[in-house]
Amino acid sequence: MLIGFAVPGSGAWATPENQSLVARRAEELGYHSLWTLQRVLTPAGSDDLTYRAVPDPLVTLSYLAGRTSRVRLGVAIVNLPFVAPAILAKQAATLDRVSGGRLDLGLGLGWMPEEFAAAGAPMARRGARAEEFLAVMRGLWSGAATEFHGEFFDFPPVVMEPPPVQSPLPVLLGGASEPALRRAGRLADGWVSSSRADLAAIGRPIGIVRDAAERAGRDAAALRFVCRGAVRVRPGGRADRRPLTGSAGEIRGDLETLAGQGVTETFIDLNFDPEITGPDADPRASLDRALQALDAFAPN
Repeated sequence: MLIGFAVPGSGAWATPENQSLVARRAEELGYHSLWTLQRVLTPAGSDDLTYRAVPDPLVTLSYLAGRTSRVRLGVAIVNLPFVAPAILAKQAATLDRVSGGRLDLGLGLGWMPEEFAAAGAPMARRGARAEEFLAVMRGLWSGAATEFHGEFFDFPPVVMEPPPVQSPLPVLLGGASEPALRRAGRLADGWVSSSRADLAAIGRPIGIVRDAAERAGRDAAALRFVCRGAVRVRPGGRADRRPLTGSAGEIRGDLETLAGQGVTETFIDLNFDPEITGPDADPRASLDRALQALDAFAPN
């Protein structure tokens, strides 16, 4: 199983300087990938501080592309309803080019009503819209003349240049419902789990994605299954601990368990630990803990 690492992406520690430092150290240690997340905004007065002060993920990855040379650059995830497919296709193709073909594009449907309202996007029929969205982007990425006439998107023959370096550019889909999982199996290069996934039973959604791929005549063995590892390093020995919470040794054992369930890549993500990203967290202390985690979970 490949191991990645999420750069600082939420809270006071998510500064460009910290992102660059973590990214370069991860590359030095041999991590396979770096990851970001998207949160456009949050409701005013909300008690949920998980997504406080989240920078734009694609701008962040473009910045990190210039400070790294080998490590892959992933976003988990960009919400499709908030942007037009041609715009995201252009942004992704450009990011793939400036990074030398290192982008992994994770896409999702969104869930927060306030974000949909602020983006002027409808929440209804997100799944059907996403299927057309993917078809439009892949046509535009081909570099050839393409036209599209669907229910949600309709345009005459056009050409988008320059195309991405990778052909095809890898697209991973998120989502936890069975329709979302089956959509990933039918249409995407793989699936990426959320921070709330039940990691003790992650083999079940992986199985659904694989089944959908096989039913669609695709090679299920070629799919990627990326786990967002919401890690919380804590004193070990608790009998009731959750997966990826505990000592470094316990968490490394959990990573082996994830691989046994079919996960092909896990990225260590500290952005969901309130001791790292909460309003009372010291940004310098959070960075120090991230550097310790980078050493503790570095690939062999």
